[in-house]
Amino acid sequence: MAPSPLAGVKALLFDVFGTVVDWQGSVHRQLVARAQGDSIQLGEIDLLVFTKEWRAGYMRRTREIAAGAEGPTNVDALHRELLDALLSESKYSVLNAHWKEEETRKELVEYWHRLDGWPDSSPGLQAVKSLEQKEGDDGRRIILGTLSNGSARLLVDLARHSTLPFDLILSGDLLSSYKPNPTMYHRACSLLDLQPEEVGMVASHIYDLRAAASCGVRCSSLLSFLRV
Repeated sequence: MAPSPLAGVKALLFDVFGTVVDWQGSVHRQLVARAQGDSIQLGEIDLLVFTKEWRAGYMRRTREIAAGAEGPTNVDALHRELLDALLSESKYSVLNAHWKEEETRKELVEYWHRLDGWPDSSPGLQAVKSLEQKEGDDGRRIILGTLSNGSARLLVDLARHSTLPFDLILSGDLLSSYKPNPTMYHRACSLLDLQPEEVGMVASHIYDLRAAASCGVRCSSLLSFLRV
């Protein structure tokens, strides 16, 4: 019998955006509802494109900051920075006119705190959480945690919103950087008091898995858990 891909793994750390929750569909739906509620005539504005551009800015800036550039490690502050920049573009002048108030922009950033989990995320996590460690014979359950660029508060809100049974929240603001900075993976293992080979990284992003693997974290044996 082939060995379990979880043999020796004592903790599984999950990427969240895209892997566990549907950021694109969730943010887009909330933006559409807001635009309709505000009676905005969108014309040629495509709010799905707006959502993707917001996310693309996040990907660009988190990688820059992970590489040492200046910038906030609280993703709410980062999302706000990117939102302000997007709305200042001439093609989004209609949105800017309706969404210029401070309170409105805070509410738009909060949309990232209400991302729906994929249909199988909660039951899948529950099933994995029920597994006992097979090595060490201590009978303890595998630890489930996040290792995400989201903020601690955002991740707690997502876990509550979509019933995600995480034992531990590890976030960009708590670890003072963003993935794929190796510090994120090393600090996560240190905080868990585990060796890298005792930790598994679950993600739908290859750059995340490559960075984790370069730090000695188990990844390739967990591909069956990935969301594509």
